[in-house]
Amino acid sequence: MAANASGSDRPGSYGEHLLQRVFGTDQRAEGFYDRQVRDRLNPRMREFIGSQEMAFVATADAQGECDCTFRAGPPGFIKVIDDGTIAYPEFHGNGVMASLGNIVENGHIGVLMIDFFNDLVGLHVNGRARIITAEAATDYGLSEDESASGRRAERWVVVSVEEAYIHCSKNIPLLKKEDRRARTADRSVRPAGAGYFTGEAENSQPLRTSPPESPSPLTRAPATPREPRP
Repeated sequence: MAANASGSDRPGSYGEHLLQRVFGTDQRAEGFYDRQVRDRLNPRMREFIGSQEMAFVATADAQGECDCTFRAGPPGFIKVIDDGTIAYPEFHGNGVMASLGNIVENGHIGVLMIDFFNDLVGLHVNGRARIITAEAATDYGLSEDESASGRRAERWVVVSVEEAYIHCSKNIPLLKKEDRRARTADRSVRPAGAGYFTGEAENSQPLRTSPPESPSPLTRAPATPREPRP
């Protein structure tokens, strides 16, 4: 692997290498770098990405001010273009475009996908991002008609992979899927509105002071013994 911005031929930043020496974890870290960190997506990683329905996306502006956002869609809404490229759609939202604005100033991006429902494992993909139009997405084999839950992509974020590595299963909660449509069909359980935290919308729900009577769409499933992961 070529030398990175920290001047090292190892993955990671100068800061993490410094702290590894200070706290005596450098040998453990070396083992992780050697076994787990890749600069390309291997077949298992590509398969994993193709099955995911959600991701957490981290960006920062030119001054380093950070933002972390959530993206979701049907399984495989994040597209694997090749072993060095992924892309995810951007849909109509609140118009703020915080993460896209950060990408304009600073292309560094971190995408974290976690399987909460089966294997209890996550995948980090770090790299450089750029924004393309829905029309330009056809150059990557992405359809202009690509949609999720009735929403059509307005633009795409294309990520050139620089690092890909595991987020191990320790402390990842096991969750259970429920049908969102069935839950919202119950008029006594309304989706949270835009004013949930500000109280500005009449149809927003106040914060609950006691556990809900019906389970939420994502609830912890009973713990079961599992083989340890790295």
